[in-house]
Amino acid sequence: MPLLRRPALTTALAVVLAWSGVTAAAAEPAPTAAALPTAAVAIGDSFISGEGAGAYQPVTDVNGVLQGFPGWSAPNDNAFFCHRSANASLHRADLPGIQARFNLACSGGQPHDVLNPSGSRTKGRAVASQLDQLRAVATTHDIDLVLVGLGSNNSSFTFGDVATLCANRFIADAWTGWWEFWAYLGGPVPQEPCAVSDLATEAEIASATAETTAALRSLLTTLAQVDADGRHRIVFQDYTNPLPLDLAARYHEEDGRSDTRDKFRDLGAERYAAGCPVHRASLAPGHVFSARLGTVVQGAHAALSAEFPGADLVYVNVQRAFDGARLCEQDGSPANSLATPIRLQDGPSGTFVTSLSGKDKLDVQRIANTCVTYFQTCQESWHPNAAGHTALGRCLTGAATATTRAVTCARAADGTITVG
Repeated sequence: MPLLRRPALTTALAVVLAWSGVTAAAAEPAPTAAALPTAAVAIGDSFISGEGAGAYQPVTDVNGVLQGFPGWSAPNDNAFFCHRSANASLHRADLPGIQARFNLACSGGQPHDVLNPSGSRTKGRAVASQLDQLRAVATTHDIDLVLVGLGSNNSSFTFGDVATLCANRFIADAWTGWWEFWAYLGGPVPQEPCAVSDLATEAEIASATAETTAALRSLLTTLAQVDADGRHRIVFQDYTNPLPLDLAARYHEEDGRSDTRDKFRDLGAERYAAGCPVHRASLAPGHVFSARLGTVVQGAHAALSAEFPGADLVYVNVQRAFDGARLCEQDGSPANSLATPIRLQDGPSGTFVTSLSGKDKLDVQRIANTCVTYFQTCQESWHPNAAGHTALGRCLTGAATATTRAVTCARAADGTITVG
């Protein structure tokens, strides 16, 4: 779908009219409404809103009030914590012909939030439904492009819960010996690596696909009703894993202990500092999970392409967009990564804990509990950072002008992003 607009009446036509003796007043049609400025819109969850990229902008809440940063101890349902970033991929993409961009996505967004106010569900944020926000944009702009990222959060599982599960098991294993669970905590605490079945079952993936498809069906129907000229492309983006298939050798062991030993605090502190506090054995199941998220998006795209054969729907697979630049994939992590490290706070202080070295199990438990009580203090963890969103912006640039209905966005060893 070309994003550039067609030119208006040419001067050549005026010359023809003059030679024919027809006056301009008689030849011109009745006045029509001025063309609306063109817009690109983002719909979906944290991988679209710009979570992890910083530069978060105020967000209008369900009551029409603009909400800026409310403080770290504020309720997490505050609209600001949608974390709509000025560095989000929508704003980093090169989109010729697009005059305005509107980020309507929200960190933690679910299929429910497309049709309903997010705050009407558990742990939702105080913003209007994304379709209501889209309708408002359509009153002032001609929507030519919609970027959608949806499915990683749903009624069965959320990305945040999955990340927390695997990280907590590693932290528990690293800092607390098996005997200490009984002596200090009154019983065993899960500390084994994550398995595929811990992250999402096949039934949950099927349910997530159905929810996502239903929400996007409503998006297509709404766009058909409100888009000024009825012409728009919808880009379905899936997800990329912030962690590699295996860690760089530097992060395999520390002080002679690997993550297969009982209690390995030095190794735990090293991986936390590098942004990847996770068992090596959890990495492969994590990639199965991210690939399954891809099937959710791909399944929704396939179903809706069949239902709406005339719609301009493009699926972009970004699962290889961070190749070679994932957390702990190379020495020097997290500085050389396209994803944010896991970062916690010791109370809602606004200061991130970058090192757990020298801290005991009670310190670590207190720090981890801050994330549980004040999720906004850790919600950036394991999301694309500003450079990562720039890479995803290049994926969007390619998808916006693609001539096929499905493309893959991949990162080469030299950092080049290709779409094809």
